[in-house]
Amino acid sequence: MKRVAFIVIVAVLGTGVLLSLGKWQLDRRVWKETILRDINSRISDTPVSVPETPLPQRDRYLPVIEQGIIENAHVKVLASRKHIGAGYRIISPFVIEGRRVLLDRGFIKVDDPLPAPSQSISQVKGNLHWPKDADEFTPEPDLKNNLWFARDVPALAQHFGTEPILIIASDVTPATSKLAPLPVDTSGIPNDHLQYAITWFSLALVWTFMSVAFLWHTRHRIKGKG
Repeated sequence: MKRVAFIVIVAVLGTGVLLSLGKWQLDRRVWKETILRDINSRISDTPVSVPETPLPQRDRYLPVIEQGIIENAHVKVLASRKHIGAGYRIISPFVIEGRRVLLDRGFIKVDDPLPAPSQSISQVKGNLHWPKDADEFTPEPDLKNNLWFARDVPALAQHFGTEPILIIASDVTPATSKLAPLPVDTSGIPNDHLQYAITWFSLALVWTFMSVAFLWHTRHRIKGKG
């Protein structure tokens, strides 16, 4: 009987732990959806001028609108788009009221030539962002070929001699042919908590089934010996 009691305790504890992990993931899903709604609301808010000293934690996704000159200098950041394939994000210095900041102008296909930006005043709508594209496996920039592998804002600012501020354009007027803005959105923020919850609940079901089967086998083996 002690063996049966031990099996019951392990079964109940194991199932309880797995169910609690599933419930935790459901709670995390609600938390993540709240964050995503807040970000989407912030992205689509009324645009303002770039703050004098923007801060990543406070001003991430802040919608901005500015007029200025897009310089002809640029770097290519390796990127890809669904249904299109490989290409580059084009980042250039953007001069606004005596300040020089970084501008993510958008995406261009690998084989498409990049026309020079208009020398007239451009109006840019977009969002401030400090992307976390790089990790320990990201290669160093290929400066010989003007190719970067991440939007490292401090490094790009040092490269161009601008302020460490990046505007990701959602609209540029006048537009540059073949260059499509890639606005900030929440598609790159993972929200896999429902799948994780289903996994934990499935494991709880399997654990319960196996525990019942093992308990049944143990009881019958004990009865057989008796």
